[in-house]
Amino acid sequence: MWRDHLTEIIVFSLLFLLVSAMGFVAARWRRPKDMAHLDEWGLGGRSFGGWITWFLVGGDLYTAYTFVAVPALMFGAGAAGFFAVPYTIVVYPLVFLVLIRLWSVSHRHGFVTPADFVRTRFDSPVLALLIAITGIVATMPYIALQLVGIEAVLKTMGVTGESTVARHLPIIIAFAILAAYTYQSGLRAPALIAFVKDSLIYIVILVAVIYLPYKLGGWGDIFDAADAKFQASPSPNDGILLNGNNQLQYVTLAFGSALALFLYPHSITGVLASRNRDVIKRNMSALPAYSLLLGLIALLGYMAIAAGVKPLPGASAGSVDNNTIVPLLFDKQFPDWFAGVAYAAIGIGALVPAAIMSIAAANLFTRNIYKEYLKRDASPAQEANVSKITSLVVKVGAVACIVFLDPQFSIDLQLIGGVIILQTLPAVALGLYTRWFHRTALIAGWVAGMGLGMWMLYQVASPTKKHFGGSAFPLEKFGFDTPKTIYVGIVAVLVNLAVAALLTLILRAAKAPEGVDGTTPDDYFADEGDPRVTPGVERDADSARETVA
Repeated sequence: MWRDHLTEIIVFSLLFLLVSAMGFVAARWRRPKDMAHLDEWGLGGRSFGGWITWFLVGGDLYTAYTFVAVPALMFGAGAAGFFAVPYTIVVYPLVFLVLIRLWSVSHRHGFVTPADFVRTRFDSPVLALLIAITGIVATMPYIALQLVGIEAVLKTMGVTGESTVARHLPIIIAFAILAAYTYQSGLRAPALIAFVKDSLIYIVILVAVIYLPYKLGGWGDIFDAADAKFQASPSPNDGILLNGNNQLQYVTLAFGSALALFLYPHSITGVLASRNRDVIKRNMSALPAYSLLLGLIALLGYMAIAAGVKPLPGASAGSVDNNTIVPLLFDKQFPDWFAGVAYAAIGIGALVPAAIMSIAAANLFTRNIYKEYLKRDASPAQEANVSKITSLVVKVGAVACIVFLDPQFSIDLQLIGGVIILQTLPAVALGLYTRWFHRTALIAGWVAGMGLGMWMLYQVASPTKKHFGGSAFPLEKFGFDTPKTIYVGIVAVLVNLAVAALLTLILRAAKAPEGVDGTTPDDYFADEGDPRVTPGVERDADSARETVA
């Protein structure tokens, strides 16, 4: 009953209201020139320095889903859940130089989305449309997953009801508040709130990893309890160590997730809001500090095993909701007031990325669908207004996913989202370094990779679903005599690249039109203060001279 958690509810509510007030105040933070412009509303004026960017990007990538789902996976499967740690370690060296180039060319041309860059680089509105749609589709379930984190906290505090509306009413209210201050303040709201969110998470986790091992008998007892649980598991892949069957899945999932992370529109939005190239360099060097925190968060799953935590029932009959194990662990082991702080950290940890994701998805729709196909002469104020309205629609869609779908299905959708967003890698990431790929070949590669990826995902079963049950594809379905699995996204993007490369050679031989590259080599090294390309002026990359469009 909720009355048993009254102190937790009060602390949670007060901190939630505090950050909501900060969200509304953020509209006046850093004195925006004109909020009726995507540069101001959607990118914070492109003026964020090192500390703000560090908290913003970190708050964007390390979410409430991370807080509840990574320990839940460790709780349920063991070492396989630790894949999130190596992928967040290797991702920053991978994207260090890529993001600097993306910031520079976006600064020079005023790009707001990755699809803007693709449109200019490859002179292909069709390819840009595919990139935009891919980004929106991949982001939607990610927003819904932030609600899963809040729902796990509310369920632990007993703030639920019997009917569908009563059960989800607190989430609907929370996201209505989020929608209101995001509509008013844009990217400034999550940027300001991220300071509170990350501070709370650091405090909660550092206290937990010092206090809980002491209370539970030490790390040796914690790992022994986890090992005993997995020894009794019917699944041969569960355990505190990987085995021969799940190592390939682990490696490909970690590497594929690293490649996908900064292809997500919300990740790019945080980067484009930076003031200059040096801010990005410093952040890519400092952000791995979050990976230390993530490793500690993951170990909460083993602590929950040692503490004897039993997850609450799931949405379907006979199922359990492993996402509740972290809130239950804090409820069981800490005083009510501190559990309330931990719950607030999870709840606020959902608001920051959800706001950035909805803004990123809205910017994609506005710049690459609305302005490209519906109103080419849209003014900056009209663009900002459409983005604001679209961000509201995106949030409503995310809430609908939670209200009408099983939360476990939403988590599976997020895994599918990673496979989907990976198909933008050739055009976006490789396109920043080379224009060798033909625009038509990139479209064909996208179709091939997406088609194969969807077919492979359809073949993946789980204990509760016959299809779309995860992203671990059994190699035996490809004719291999092995029980090993592989991450669908890696296979799909490799096929994407192979088709794009082969077709590029064919189209080059046939002398098919390639379009005009609207960027020049020096665009990729532009920095703060460098002049931007004048609207209505197009650059010829071969002669590096400007000609009136």
